[in-house]
Amino acid sequence: VAARNMGMPVWISFLAQRFGDLLRTLPDLVLALVFVVAFGIGPFAGLLAIWLHATGALTKLYAEVVENIDMNQIEGLRGAGATWLQRVRYGVIPQVLPNVASYGLLRFEINVGAAAAIGFVGGGGIGQEFVSAMQAGYLQEASAILAMIILVIFMIDLLSERIRHRLIGSIG
Repeated sequence: VAARNMGMPVWISFLAQRFGDLLRTLPDLVLALVFVVAFGIGPFAGLLAIWLHATGALTKLYAEVVENIDMNQIEGLRGAGATWLQRVRYGVIPQVLPNVASYGLLRFEINVGAAAAIGFVGGGGIGQEFVSAMQAGYLQEASAILAMIILVIFMIDLLSERIRHRLIGSIG
């Protein structure tokens, strides 16, 4: 919707872009603090903060990917009588899928790290467990939690790399 070359009315694309800008401008930690005040300490506040910030970031990235496609393919499909949905399915998606998947997986990695940080401010999850262990003086438990956070992010990175390579057909 935010991409200007997909035939949406200009005002809809403009509003979608500005909505993404607004969400992306507010750091997820600030959003988490606002939601902790609004909804209390817990994972719901963290989930909302991560979801809204990621939506803003991905709106920008996905719109740019779609705006950089080869429009000749779309025009060829239009000339053959394809509907808007068919043009998107057969002309847009094949061109953008590797980049969309790559950005989505990258954002997932970022969100896992952000989830740990957001837990530090009361947003729930593993970060909150880490803070509780530190405050209670359970340094071995806190160290294990930190090691698990690092290991999970590392594993997600490796899995994301394999998925990206499969999508572009050059797994090594």
